[in-house]
Amino acid sequence: MIDALFNQPDYLAAKKQLDAISLREQAIASNIGNLETPGYKRLEVAPSFGDELERACAAGSTERIEALQPALEVDPNAVARSPDGNTVDLEQELLEMNQNSLAHALETQFVSDSLYRLRMAITGQP
Repeated sequence: MIDALFNQPDYLAAKKQLDAISLREQAIASNIGNLETPGYKRLEVAPSFGDELERACAAGSTERIEALQPALEVDPNAVARSPDGNTVDLEQELLEMNQNSLAHALETQFVSDSLYRLRMAITGQP
């Protein structure tokens, strides 16, 4: 019975988004850490992950949502900012970090609200 509550497409999608947010934070940290590494190529979460998650949610397929795994890849659109071939732009990374923090807050609020509603249903108390 309770498994059905945690297998709703929206809840599973939020958890997958949190996985992607965590991975994106690792990529940002790696990018900033390698800011001055010659030839370093900027990493990002594969853009296809968001598209695949959106399609799986639209289809309401919990199996497809659960099967999705975010992955890191080299950013093909990043341009070298210095003669050494490094493609990391510190200002862009800081912007990405702020956006990622907001996305994290949004997704954790959604998951927390879901758990709060479950607790209310079980106990009848806030």
